[in-house]
Amino acid sequence: MQIGLVGLPGSGKTTLFNALVRANAETGGYAGQNTANRGTIRVPDPRLERLSSLFNPRKTTFATVEYLDIGGITAGSGRQEEQQGAGGLADLRTMDVLVHVLRGFPDLAGAPVTPGADFESVELELAIADLEVIERRLTRLSKEARSTKQPDLVREWELLEQCKQEIDDGGWIRNLQFSPEDEKRLRGYRFLSQKPVLLVLNIPEEEIGSETSRLKELGEFAERLDKLALCAKVEMEIAQLDADDAVAFLDDLGIEESALNRMITASYQLLNLISFFTVGENEVRAWTVTRGITAPEAAGTVHSDMERGFIRAETLDWQAMLDLGGWQAAKEKGALRVEGKQYVVMDGDVINVRFSV
Repeated sequence: MQIGLVGLPGSGKTTLFNALVRANAETGGYAGQNTANRGTIRVPDPRLERLSSLFNPRKTTFATVEYLDIGGITAGSGRQEEQQGAGGLADLRTMDVLVHVLRGFPDLAGAPVTPGADFESVELELAIADLEVIERRLTRLSKEARSTKQPDLVREWELLEQCKQEIDDGGWIRNLQFSPEDEKRLRGYRFLSQKPVLLVLNIPEEEIGSETSRLKELGEFAERLDKLALCAKVEMEIAQLDADDAVAFLDDLGIEESALNRMITASYQLLNLISFFTVGENEVRAWTVTRGITAPEAAGTVHSDMERGFIRAETLDWQAMLDLGGWQAAKEKGALRVEGKQYVVMDGDVINVRFSV
């Protein structure tokens, strides 16, 4: 999973980035730089750790998340995308989720800020960048679609006109509903204003414990969006501590979970993701898939041959696997379920795929 951090200059994006990946990227004055901060972290998963302790494999592989932190987005960023190079808006197009870091604190002059206005400013630049892409493509596509009248080209032209109209009306492409076929037609454009959004309200240290009330203050624009509140500065300080000291610091502040855990949980929920596990003496591994995936499709994430030659899947919930003491014990006690091609994988399933190619 890839997550891009966006926001106005001074919103605390890079501070949050440092907290998430335990980095020491320079904070402040980052707007307009043609560089980006990137960091990859493994997804904390106590289930995987316990399975690894049981099977004692040569290798334990966690799911990973890559975070991208670009320069602060300012007026005109959307029209400069092609000229910005690395570190600009173009880098965001490969992201699965955009995290909007919003100022929940007064500016340096002590003036209040409006998170809703900050959000709209950034979203406007993302929409403008999409509009530039759409208009360039429509210029070429309209002539081709009209002359050849190929159904696929005509439909693509219609969809882009629909997207353009939505942006012209002040909306975002994510507001539109598309059929699976139309989604596939638009997928290659990787529109920024279509990506799922998670709001992170960056609050001052003295307001830790008031996250719920602060989120309620965001107003109407945030009602339909996933959101959380945190203090990026404190979270960055916690990330620099060793595990025991970090737990003690969190307890002292009354923070139940670190920013890393909350961000990953919220991102998984936003993208409707789950994890299943494969186990053995060579490797115990977590695999991230979309909720509702079938057993053959899940097998395909491990290897394409497994999906192509899928016969059946032997599966058991991770906790049951621990309780029974391992794969062989589960077999001997008849606890393993044998599932076919229609089986929908559940979060926490331990799966062994039988296949033939």
